Amino acid sequence: MDKKLFSLICAITCSLIWGSAFIAQDMGMDYNGPLTFTAGRLFLGFLTLLPFLIIFEKRKIADSNLTLKNISLNLFFIGFLLAAGNALQQYALLYTDVANTAVFTIFYVLIVPFVSYLFFSKNIHWSVWPCVIICFIGGFLLTDLNNVTVRIGDSIAVFNAFFWAFHIVFISRFLRKFNHPITIAALQCLIGAVIAFIPALFFEQVSFGNLLLDGKEMLYAGILSSGVAFLLQIYSQQNLSPAPVAIIFSLEGVFASIFGWLILSQFLGFIKISGIILIVIAVIFSQLAPIYDKKKYGRN
Repeated sequence: MDKKLFSLICAITCSLIWGSAFIAQDMGMDYNGPLTFTAGRLFLGFLTLLPFLIIFEKRKIADSNLTLKNISLNLFFIGFLLAAGNALQQYALLYTDVANTAVFTIFYVLIVPFVSYLFFSKNIHWSVWPCVIICFIGGFLLTDLNNVTVRIGDSIAVFNAFFWAFHIVFISRFLRKFNHPITIAALQCLIGAVIAFIPALFFEQVSFGNLLLDGKEMLYAGILSSGVAFLLQIYSQQNLSPAPVAIIFSLEGVFASIFGWLILSQFLGFIKISGIILIVIAVIFSQLAPIYDKKKYGRN
């Protein structure tokens, strides 16, 4: 199979799993706080990937010239971004619904070019600016301005998008010097779990019994959304650059809205559907316009 096609399939499958996992994330905090749920799901993701790491990549890593010192800082930073992104997503779900959290999270598709420019001096295409305006209009349509609590949740979800943007960009950078997807996926989950667990001990009531009460939701979010999906994310970024892959990942917002409507009865009225459509149009246009310019005019 063609490598880019394989990465494309991985990215779409990853988006579907992430979108459906918003339901488990929303339902999985009846007995556990956001930090506890984040730590639990990420640790389950690590346990899911650990056997595959040992079987398929342990020997390759041992034979490579890279030492733990060369990769530890990168892994810690990626693990921190993962923990922060997941925890903020959980906090957002406490105040707003699945559709809003998912759609505002996919703002990362517009943030990725800015992160690439600020840290790696890559030019920003002109199409970004109208897309930002369209996204804000879409966000206005999605937000219930009469409900302060909902606005807090939406704001957290927007802030959360910055962590996912950095995560996408730095995963691509890290893969250039450490091309071991299973190891990256597994260790980022372990590091993220530890980072989330430490503050959970101080701010939340952590108990094994409570973890079991939200067990089904945590298993789904842990095994599929953390273990399988984060591995699919890294496989997709092996052959797709950050900006194009971000638009595919943004489909998680569409999937999450659909699942929230079907499973949680979080009804999407005409205005909210219009907001979702506008945001999807914006993120798609932000990626297609540069490709069109390059083919027609030979410019970036």
